Amino acid sequence: MTQNPHIFIVDDEAPAREMVGDYLKMHGFGVTLCDGGKSLRKEIESNVPDLVVLDLNMPEEDGLSIIRDLKSKINVPVIMLTATASPIDRVVGLELGADDYIAKPCELRELMARIRSVLRRSTPARAAAAPEPVAAKADKEQLVRFGTKWLDLEAQALRDDEGNEHPLTASEFGLLKVFAANPKRVLSRERLLELANARDAEAFDRAVDLRIMRIRRKIEIDPTKPAVIRTIRGGGYLFSPAGDKG
Repeated sequence: MTQNPHIFIVDDEAPAREMVGDYLKMHGFGVTLCDGGKSLRKEIESNVPDLVVLDLNMPEEDGLSIIRDLKSKINVPVIMLTATASPIDRVVGLELGADDYIAKPCELRELMARIRSVLRRSTPARAAAAPEPVAAKADKEQLVRFGTKWLDLEAQALRDDEGNEHPLTASEFGLLKVFAANPKRVLSRERLLELANARDAEAFDRAVDLRIMRIRRKIEIDPTKPAVIRTIRGGGYLFSPAGDKG
């Protein structure tokens, strides 16, 4: 039987995190409550969550710092909670790898809907055995070449030729999966969102260009002159498997 998703709630305000935790428990989620970055890191040592709901505005350590540290270690989806609704914080959070955000005080039903949406697009980051060398799997359908990396569709992972995994957020994987299924086709931002089933993710919708920029840093030989995922003026984006201009 499939285990229910386990959500970590990180908020320095006890009433807020307990309210969210109780609501998610009531709807069948596993929940761990953390009062900040220190307790989050301690919990992750023994239990990797399926998703983290993270308050950005905490006195001891701000949420952006926590996201940066978290994403450098494990590929876990993050939904930001922000009381200030600062556009700068939201953009920086998305660039650091957050998958969505919601303003505080949040409507609990909306938060749960966003959690379910992000979980549908992601896979929990679990400790796994060392990956099979990429070269030995290159002829399998689940591997797609993206510039300097391989996208493993089955494992939802991005790896280099030596098999080393490179962090990939759920929404970045969603975009790469769409490109993999539509090589040499110009895809508008609207079409990308439609194919990635991301229309219910407001943050995703506003950050397609940011996510493409992050992806290019990971796969292009020269991200300033992208050849694998190209911008088509007035059209959108095009995936050239060979990285050519044709």
